[in-house]
Amino acid sequence: MTAMSSECTRFVQLSADEFRARLPEALTIYVNAMRYPEGTAEQRAPMWLTHALREGWRCMAALDADGVLLGLAYGYKGRGGQWWHEQVRHGLTRRDGQAAAEHWMSDYFELTEIHVSPESQGKRIGEDLLRRLLDGVPSAHVLLSTPEGTSRAWNLYRRVGFVDVLRDYHFAGDPRAFAILGRTLPL
Repeated sequence: MTAMSSECTRFVQLSADEFRARLPEALTIYVNAMRYPEGTAEQRAPMWLTHALREGWRCMAALDADGVLLGLAYGYKGRGGQWWHEQVRHGLTRRDGQAAAEHWMSDYFELTEIHVSPESQGKRIGEDLLRRLLDGVPSAHVLLSTPEGTSRAWNLYRRVGFVDVLRDYHFAGDPRAFAILGRTLPL
C-alpha cells in the first residue's frame, strides 16, 4: 500500500517475526513518543513479544522511502484472563454494572499500542495506521486506554468516533489517570 504523507511512503502489515526483528526500532519510537525515561524499552520488550503470540494479533507499520520505521500500531483479540481485560472489566463493572462490562468486553479487539515518532507526528500517519490496523478486524468493538488529557492521540480517537467507556481510571501500579475509549467496528 502506498500513502501520500510527506514522509511515509508505505504501510505494511508486519508478521510476528518481522515485528520481533524491528522491536528495538519500535520501542525507541514508543519511548520517544511517550516521553518515557531510559530503561523503559527494556522493561516493555518482553511484554510486547508476548502480545505478538496472542490470538488475533496484527501489526501495521509506517515506513519511509528507506524502510525506516516511522510508526506502528498493534493489537489482538481481548480475552478474560489478560491483565488489561481484567483491570478494565473490574472498573466497568464497579462503575456501570455487569451488563455494561459485558457489552463492551464480550467481543473486542484491544488496540494495544499506536505510536508515531515525534518528528513524524501531525501528518495523519497515526490515523492511517489505525484505519489499516482495524480494517477487517472481525470483533464487534475496539477498545484502548490512553492517559487522560488533551493530546494528538485524543484528537485522533475522537475524530474516528471513539467514545468514553471509562474515564479517570487508575490501573494497578500506575498513578496516572487513564481513559478507556471504544467504538463499534467496522470503522
